[in-house]
Amino acid sequence: MKAVIQVGGKQYIVTEKETLLVDRLQDGTKELSLEPLMVFDDKDVKVGTPVVAGAKVTAKVVEPEVKGDKIKVIRFEAKKRVKKINGHRQQYSKILIEKIA
Repeated sequence: MKAVIQVGGKQYIVTEKETLLVDRLQDGTKELSLEPLMVFDDKDVKVGTPVVAGAKVTAKVVEPEVKGDKIKVIRFEAKKRVKKINGHRQQYSKILIEKIA
């Protein structure tokens, strides 16, 4: 069984026992109870308006802080000898999807 969930304004397709990197959650969050937007398997599809009534996805926070890859952002203006380099490293939380009910 698979479900579409929304965490931090982004939507993810998840299955049970799957780990997922989502945007960093608030400190102290151990358990998550999410309402799925859609639940489906090979035979049946249930679409919510906006969430599926009676369905629930439970997740556990495995690591509250995980740093993503570092990226460089370069701003360059031609013929003016202007170059500005900034770096960014996104922070994520790693969660484990325990059950889709």
